[in-house]
Amino acid sequence: MADMGAFRDAVTAWAAGGPGDPAHELAARLSVRAAVLLEGPSDVAAVDALAESRGRNLAAEGVCVLPIGGAMSVGRYARLLGPPGLGLRLTGLCDEAERPYYARGFERASAAQQGFFVCAADLEDELIRALGVTRAAELVREEGDLRPLQTFLRQPAQQGRAPQQQFRRFLGTKKGRKIRYGRVLVEALDPDRVPAPLDGLLSSL
Repeated sequence: MADMGAFRDAVTAWAAGGPGDPAHELAARLSVRAAVLLEGPSDVAAVDALAESRGRNLAAEGVCVLPIGGAMSVGRYARLLGPPGLGLRLTGLCDEAERPYYARGFERASAAQQGFFVCAADLEDELIRALGVTRAAELVREEGDLRPLQTFLRQPAQQGRAPQQQFRRFLGTKKGRKIRYGRVLVEALDPDRVPAPLDGLLSSL
């Protein structure tokens, strides 16, 4: 039976230059109504974790949460999935530095009024600020990453950086770590401490 993962794969293949028919067929079969365009898989992990913590199944609600491989791809995905293509409602989450790509991509797809959400630096920064550095360090220890963190912090390049910046950099130093911590950090949040961009995104769906 087709599921949202199959639709996501079909859209990714379509965006890479493949045929669009599979995505059209699956969108109709699954009653897809909205697409959340995210820069990468760590953002997907965070959004999925927050949805689960609130008892929501976005796929069952017809919402496709989609990593697009970087903000520069947003225009292509918005064109395929928004009003010019499948006609889905679009939203997304991006870093402050990538806001122009999202704004331009949504505007060109006639979806500017639908809107997206912007993190002050990036989502990891938002999550670490919401948790606090002390709690973030506890989570790193609980995940078995304390020794790699200590080694990382001894590097000359990290001397003089604010602890929050150090944690952000650490999460990106090993393949897959940002994805894992996207979920870990969200699951550790108090319900009233969810960063505004992430909370706004989920509440808008």
